[in-house]
Amino acid sequence: MPLTVNAVVVKDKNAPAAIEQIIIPDPGPGEVVVDVLTCGVCQTDQHFQQGEVGDNFPYLLGHEATGRVSQIGEGVTSVAVGDKVILNWRAVCGECRACRKGELKYCFDTHNAKQKMTLTDGTELEAALGIGAFAEKTLVAAGQCTVIDDIPDAANAAVGLLGCGIMAGIGSVLNTAAVKRGESVAVIGVGGVGTAAVVGAKLAGATTIIAVDIDDRKLEQAQKLGATHVINSQRTDPVDAIREHTDGFGADVVIDAVGRPETYRQAFYARDLAGRVVLVGVPDPSLTIELPMIDVFGRGGALKSSWYGDCLPSQDFPMLVNLYQQGRLDLDAFVTERTTLDKVQEAFDTMNRGDVLRTVVELTE
Repeated sequence: MPLTVNAVVVKDKNAPAAIEQIIIPDPGPGEVVVDVLTCGVCQTDQHFQQGEVGDNFPYLLGHEATGRVSQIGEGVTSVAVGDKVILNWRAVCGECRACRKGELKYCFDTHNAKQKMTLTDGTELEAALGIGAFAEKTLVAAGQCTVIDDIPDAANAAVGLLGCGIMAGIGSVLNTAAVKRGESVAVIGVGGVGTAAVVGAKLAGATTIIAVDIDDRKLEQAQKLGATHVINSQRTDPVDAIREHTDGFGADVVIDAVGRPETYRQAFYARDLAGRVVLVGVPDPSLTIELPMIDVFGRGGALKSSWYGDCLPSQDFPMLVNLYQQGRLDLDAFVTERTTLDKVQEAFDTMNRGDVLRTVVELTE
């Protein structure tokens, strides 16, 4: 029987994120209903609100979530009612050209629920990243659930952040850049994703980890979590400073966690010859960059983009949860603030002021 629940919806471009009642249909084949426990407030949700991702309004926001499976549809065997899960937006299809080549992390046709959740008047909702977890319940494809039953409830808020931003940052280092022990890594922009990249560099065994930002508060947090050097780029030229900390050569890997032409240019010139640049910050679609082709050729190396940290959730989530349980990955440090479902718009404002790494919405079972 369809369920009516409270959820955070944006009806039009730049409209406020507000509580609405929505209808959750019974799960169909391959689908599950999840009772949401926590959901992180991510910049991507605000991009949906501002119409920078698409114009398929109204949007049901939220995607960095933990939950508990409450209903399963026909043919679902990967999860069971009662399982605690992290939600993901890469439920691989197994059939697209990337999957057929064994590159599941690049799946071009990831599964989402086939049915749509709706407003009470029947208006179909577009769920952010196919999840829509700023809600008491949500409908997703079974493959969007990674089981984490051995995690205590107190850890829900922290591990849920693996569903997007933290995975994107850590994965940009471990997966996309494939940082090796002893290499140097610079991270430009140390918000939630960039700070996660700093943590990823420490996990990978990088010996020089340089954090760059314009906010001293963020730099201090990055240093607590593993940065060996910090640079405020409002006071110091970041390219010169990164070279200074790497024997004049530049870093082996530079992560651009901002996604603007000026930060990408800094990343490009702050790397060593044959170094790697990884873009993980999501750029505004209107932005462009111009680089001299002789520099692109002459500096060698690799220019990469990192999609979701090039992760495979079924593989990477359990590995990172295990590191968290061992005390080797401090996910709790990313949870700066906890709030409720009706305060999402206020959480966007807090995020924009740079006051938090992550605000997490908590719901009760």
